[in-house]
Amino acid sequence: MTGSSELSHRAMAMLRAVAAHRAQMSRSCEPDLFIDGFACCDQVTAHELARDGFIRPAEAVGGNGRVLAELTEAGQAALAVTSAA
Repeated sequence: MTGSSELSHRAMAMLRAVAAHRAQMSRSCEPDLFIDGFACCDQVTAHELARDGFIRPAEAVGGNGRVLAELTEAGQAALAVTSAA
């Protein structure tokens, strides 16, 4: 995953959930994503979204628990592209 044109429908749905403040992520090197309190069914895509800089933890403090997830500028741009289409 390197650009918004390559994001799957599932990845875009995950970004929309993050934008709607419905998502949390774990604080680990391969963060897991939780939507509405449930583990996301596609953690590989969640890891790619984090690794490729589309989502990040909203809180900068350390720890191993879950924190709110937020979109990065790249994540916001990916959603803006699909909204404009």
